[in-house]
Amino acid sequence: MTLGQLSAFVLVARLGSVTDAARTLGVSEPAVSQALAALRQHHGDKLIVRTANGMTLTPGGSRLLPIATQMVALGADADAAVREANGVAERMHVVVTSTIAEFVADPLLEAFMRRTGQSVDASAGLAQVAEMPVLVTNRLADAALGPRLEGDVASEPVFRCNIVAVAAPGFRPRGGPAQWPWLVDPSGADPGSGTAQLLRRMAVPESAIRVFPNQTAAWSAAANGNGVSLAFEHLVAPQRRRQELVVLPTPVTPRTEYWHLTTLPHNRCSTAANALRHFLGTPAAMQVMRAPGAGVPPSRFRPPVYVTIWS
Repeated sequence: MTLGQLSAFVLVARLGSVTDAARTLGVSEPAVSQALAALRQHHGDKLIVRTANGMTLTPGGSRLLPIATQMVALGADADAAVREANGVAERMHVVVTSTIAEFVADPLLEAFMRRTGQSVDASAGLAQVAEMPVLVTNRLADAALGPRLEGDVASEPVFRCNIVAVAAPGFRPRGGPAQWPWLVDPSGADPGSGTAQLLRRMAVPESAIRVFPNQTAAWSAAANGNGVSLAFEHLVAPQRRRQELVVLPTPVTPRTEYWHLTTLPHNRCSTAANALRHFLGTPAAMQVMRAPGAGVPPSRFRPPVYVTIWS
């Protein structure tokens, strides 16, 4: 029995899907299935089974889940303790939404690490909104930056911004917003994101939505006159200054939104996560979140990836 097997079991149980667990762990679905098979063989119990209503825990699985959750958390504590004893920088994984990953995560964590010196090794990973509280609660991530999250976590607003609809200056949409072609980044495919919520409020059908690999590609398609995109107003400011895009009023935008930092409750979260919370209240952090376009040195650049804790 390994921590990797227990982590796979916890995520499948919490997220209700082998597919979601594999995506969150950054591994293939067969790898998660093999981990579950090994754990089932070890305990002589199916632990979790697929039913018409989704994944269901067996009586043995129900008893194992809270213990497995504690063991995964203790594994994180053990890793942190050994690193501290050896004078190695504390690791901190922050899960973020796709838009924050594209524009903000790297320069923000770079500024944070400069402030803390070499005492923290911070990295960002992509996650869907529904996965974020599961990752934080089960110590598979130290913090989440994105919308407000519910559950046994502390979620605090750290940055206020506006979401607007943007299109090419000469774009003339026909009909109402539900008939417009909408061009979105991967957050548009995440039911818990602000983008998806706004599209639902406007009753936009799936057939009218095109998802692009990133926000920049969606904006580029909108600038070419192919449709309307959603954007955080401060992030799309360069395109507006160049008059590539203009704000297009809709019944639900502009809309104020807050980015939240979510961690375990303050008495249980890691030292690094506490330090990040304090940093996000500083003028330096506010400046990076407001205008992240200054970039980071090549040696510090880290493309956003899924948080991987496989072993």
